[in-house]
Amino acid sequence: MDAYLRRIGADRPRRADLEALARLQDRHQRTVPFETIDFNLGVPVRMGEDVVEKIVDRRRGGGCYELNTAFAVLLRGLGYQVDLLPGRTLHDGRRALLGAHGGHMMLKVTIDAEPWLVDVGFRWASRRPLRLRERGPQQDENGAYLVVDGEYGDVVIVHDGVPRVRLETRPRDPGDFEPTLWWFSSAPESPVTGGSVWASIVTDAGRVSLLDRTLTRVEDGERVREVLDDEAFPAACRRWFGIELDRLPHLPPMPDHS
Repeated sequence: MDAYLRRIGADRPRRADLEALARLQDRHQRTVPFETIDFNLGVPVRMGEDVVEKIVDRRRGGGCYELNTAFAVLLRGLGYQVDLLPGRTLHDGRRALLGAHGGHMMLKVTIDAEPWLVDVGFRWASRRPLRLRERGPQQDENGAYLVVDGEYGDVVIVHDGVPRVRLETRPRDPGDFEPTLWWFSSAPESPVTGGSVWASIVTDAGRVSLLDRTLTRVEDGERVREVLDDEAFPAACRRWFGIELDRLPHLPPMPDHS
């Protein structure tokens, strides 16, 4: 627990309360990137306690299953009650972005009988816990959020007017996510096995994101995009995400501007 807290630059909280949870969530998003490089390279991907070493000792990030289950290990070790909730990311609020239902995961953290939603592994995740039972607007550093009732007892997380996640509210065991994790890490149809490379991390200016060779960041209030060649790619991973690469992932060829 102490090593994990040092990794994210956080002090051990005196109490497992909402204020400490919000601080831990913010620190995690600022220091541990969402990234899919291991999926791309065919490196085995794990969850829970098995991925803590990757995050803490190797100072890497991971996908939503990796980051949220590792964060759950930390939170439980600090005295929080944590459940895993399966969800589906939505593209433009309409259809599944990545595979089947259960392709995303969020945490339900219960404090004094009040359930809160926490996510440290998603581009559009809130920076602070969201009140699960609240149906009015919840303002956050990353925008405005709504938790909307969906079909069959599900809820939909709406960010700045766009539905982003459809979430089940019944907790699941870690093993329930294994088949979907196997599909993402091994199926030829998966978008992250030898396909796209994604990385994203929160910064003081907003967020730095990587999609394949395109790095996007905010600089002096302006959005800047840069296309990375094979030499610039590992340097950018090191500078912006703290990732030391020993080999390049499978990337699309550089654009031909001739």
